[in-house]
Amino acid sequence: MVGMNSGVNSCEIEGKKVFFLMPSATTEHSVIEELVQQEYELYVARDKDSIRRVLRKYPDSILFVDINERMPEKDWELWIRALMKAPDTARVSVGIITANNDDALRQKYLNTIKITSGYTVLKFGTEKSIRQIMEILHAAKAKGRRKFVRAIVGPDASATVNIPIDGTFVKGRIRDISAVGIAFTLDGSPELTKNTLLKDIQMVLQTTRVKVEGILFGSRVEKKETVYVMLFSQRVAPEVRSKIRSYIQLYLQGRMDEELK
Repeated sequence: MVGMNSGVNSCEIEGKKVFFLMPSATTEHSVIEELVQQEYELYVARDKDSIRRVLRKYPDSILFVDINERMPEKDWELWIRALMKAPDTARVSVGIITANNDDALRQKYLNTIKITSGYTVLKFGTEKSIRQIMEILHAAKAKGRRKFVRAIVGPDASATVNIPIDGTFVKGRIRDISAVGIAFTLDGSPELTKNTLLKDIQMVLQTTRVKVEGILFGSRVEKKETVYVMLFSQRVAPEVRSKIRSYIQLYLQGRMDEELK
């Protein structure tokens, strides 16, 4: 736990939220999907008024604005200037994503308006653009000290496990999840030995079914219920971890959508 006078804020530890406002289809389906796999905490916003309200709550966030969408560029300029000037959103780091490779426009945003998260031009191939955004996020220490995005999921999250124990499958509910492991409860709270290798575990993440295995790292009791912690083994396939990351982003986006209403 970080002490109040330690000089370390939560963003340095937990990382920063990264928002994409009005992303194009290319940005959403190519750039954002790849950045999710790189363990950034990403959100999509589609309304400039609601995102301003949310940014007041998360003032250390990073915001990428697609200035080709919904409004003329001049109106986006005024909106961005107002966001950067307002005291309650002045710490938000703003970047531009655009299909417009106009150098005068680039210089205006970088040197006159002085945005701090770059001017990224999206071309037909997105690899270079993704690398540029990743460099920006790395420089901004967007991940903080964490290595993996984690979601604490509620009972309505449709995230369950089925674990074979003594020849029968025991059903449980996932409490939190990352690409490296899960915390979960099991019906009947059976006794499980620490460091046990659990194989052939079936996980259902909404509509996605995956199979994993892992080492039981430990357990704790919360409200008379045993919560088990398991770390996935190295044999869990990369495509399974990819599906887990996609689920986490989808779940966190759903929670953020409630705030963006």
